[in-house]
Amino acid sequence: MRRGFALLALLGGLTLAARLALDAWVADAKLPDLQRPTSPVVLDRRGALLRPFTVDGGLWRLPVALDEVDPDYLRLLQRIEDRRFQRHPGVDPIALARAAWQWIRHGRILSGGSTLTMQVARLLEGRSTRELGGKVRQIRTALALERHWSKSEILGAYLTLAPYGGNLEGVRAASLAWFGKEPARLSLAEAALLVALPQAPEARRPDRDREAARRARDRILRRAYAAGLFDALAVRRALAEPVPGRRRSFPMLAAHLTLRQHQAHPRAATLRLSIDAALQRRLEALVGEQARRVGAKLSAALLVVRHGDGEVLVSVGSAGLLEPDRDGFVDMTDALRSPGSTLKPVIYGLAFEDGIAHPESLIEDRPTGFSGYAPANFDQTYQGTVTVRRALQRSLNVPAVKLLQAVGPSRLLARMRRAGARPRLPDDVAPGLAIGLGGIGITLSDLVRVYAAIARGGSATELRELLSEDGRSVPLISAAQGRSRTVLNERAAWYLGAILAEVPTPGYARAGGIAFKTGTSYGYRDAWAIGFDGRHTVGVWLGRPDGASVSGLLGIEAAAPLLLDAFARLGPLVPLRSAPPGVVAATSNHALPAHLKYAPPSRQAAEAASASRGPEIAYPPEGARVDLGLASGRGRELVVKVRGGVPPYTWLANGVPFSRAPFAHSAEWTPDGPGYVTLSVVDARGAAARATAFVE
Repeated sequence: MRRGFALLALLGGLTLAARLALDAWVADAKLPDLQRPTSPVVLDRRGALLRPFTVDGGLWRLPVALDEVDPDYLRLLQRIEDRRFQRHPGVDPIALARAAWQWIRHGRILSGGSTLTMQVARLLEGRSTRELGGKVRQIRTALALERHWSKSEILGAYLTLAPYGGNLEGVRAASLAWFGKEPARLSLAEAALLVALPQAPEARRPDRDREAARRARDRILRRAYAAGLFDALAVRRALAEPVPGRRRSFPMLAAHLTLRQHQAHPRAATLRLSIDAALQRRLEALVGEQARRVGAKLSAALLVVRHGDGEVLVSVGSAGLLEPDRDGFVDMTDALRSPGSTLKPVIYGLAFEDGIAHPESLIEDRPTGFSGYAPANFDQTYQGTVTVRRALQRSLNVPAVKLLQAVGPSRLLARMRRAGARPRLPDDVAPGLAIGLGGIGITLSDLVRVYAAIARGGSATELRELLSEDGRSVPLISAAQGRSRTVLNERAAWYLGAILAEVPTPGYARAGGIAFKTGTSYGYRDAWAIGFDGRHTVGVWLGRPDGASVSGLLGIEAAAPLLLDAFARLGPLVPLRSAPPGVVAATSNHALPAHLKYAPPSRQAAEAASASRGPEIAYPPEGARVDLGLASGRGRELVVKVRGGVPPYTWLANGVPFSRAPFAHSAEWTPDGPGYVTLSVVDARGAAARATAFVE
């Protein structure tokens, strides 16, 4: 009896010692790096995948969460690979005993007895476990992993690291590559194939041996049926489903934009953009179709912006990223090109704002020279006396240049810059009248900025591509630069929208609520169409990225159809803005005041109209930052300018008068130091204007 108790005590002591030794052995295990980098992903505004990027080594290893994977796949995986996964401590003694018996009997490992945790240990360490020493090391690591990780974390690691052939790792990469879909909703056949592939990823690759993949999948399905996981009908349907024979490409929507944002934020694991993936996919296909229809070697670009907040919903940089004949790698949304006639609305808007033109004003379209510059219309004909409305709708060149001469080329550039555009003059020469007809470089993005401001009633908005973590959009410029800027006053912007909404479409029908303008650059190098309704601004460019001429390439024929088709895919049109206060509602030239009957008006009529409007601070504009060199201690005076109103003018800085000029439209003010200043000007009749600027 005593000997029995002693034997039991000895066994208990040995068991305890063995347990303590095992605990110490496991606790002393050196865990592999648990944080494996996953592919950076760029998502759309709703979280849909736009584009992933490979990790080091060219591997596709996409992040995935348990709730993003089909539940049937998870059930099938655990049943086939590790039926006691939720209960064991990392090692399944029953499975290991079976594997050990097979090794003793046959002299080699026939089945590894690996749990999912042991497989994660092997994937993390990257070492072979076909030999006994490797298997022991794997067991030790698995036991240690279970002490540091939860079951969900271990299962998540398997879903991220499991091999699926070639450079595919993880169930999400495999599902996208073999089925072209996210793993959230898999068919039973697809789930079975994804369970089978990691067991022999290279031997069972569907693109190399479709039959081997099918046999492995079918074995999984039959085991699932035998285990009672699925009924006979579901399994029969799954067995009849074909196995994919090729690997699909990963999503690459908005390819140029996603690459640009990834390069700008190289350490970001996830970027969320304002892009609408479904809309992006439809319009990318539309752009490609139109470019191929127009001609060989042509590319095209398209932007869709919700101008209320500036969010970019669609960004198509080329007609096909992987089409070398079209230079598809070049992002034509950001390429400097000649804008053709697309800047004319801003010229007319400035004339409306200055009170020197009205849509019903009459203007001459006749051969005219401007100090050696003699513009001609595109068709080399002239219309004689026309209304300003018709001159803009017909895109007549001489009237546009006449108005540009009246408002000034520098003001045109200044208003474009207020919209956020960065126009480029050739060799940095002084702006001349030719810029109104396309003699300047500008990008599609910048043209969309300008037209978005018109669509918003004249106020600028920044284009926004990147969403922050809280889902809010991030402007493309700093907050200091992003103050509200007026490109045109509300009345002028409304006149433009009303005129452009009546521009004939390529089929000579009305656009049905879309205000748009087309343009063709010199030599048929660029075809443009920019337009807006009450919600969206859309910009289209077609041409050759290398700048070569394309015979017969016209904005109205090549770009306008693409613009109108894009609007058709955006859903129901939203009405344009209603007329603001101050609009002169004249339906004919006879109803206009004398100074608006002709554009540009006579000098006397222009001066009278200017005086009637009251003064306006021409410089510095509201919100400007002016570098006067104050930090160096050798600062200079600020020159302020006024237009309109009746002289003499009284100038004030922060409420303190500093100048009263009898006739001059400018004055000088010396600041005490850097900081904000509120400038005011009062004319002879007591009318006033003010602007706040920052001097430094």
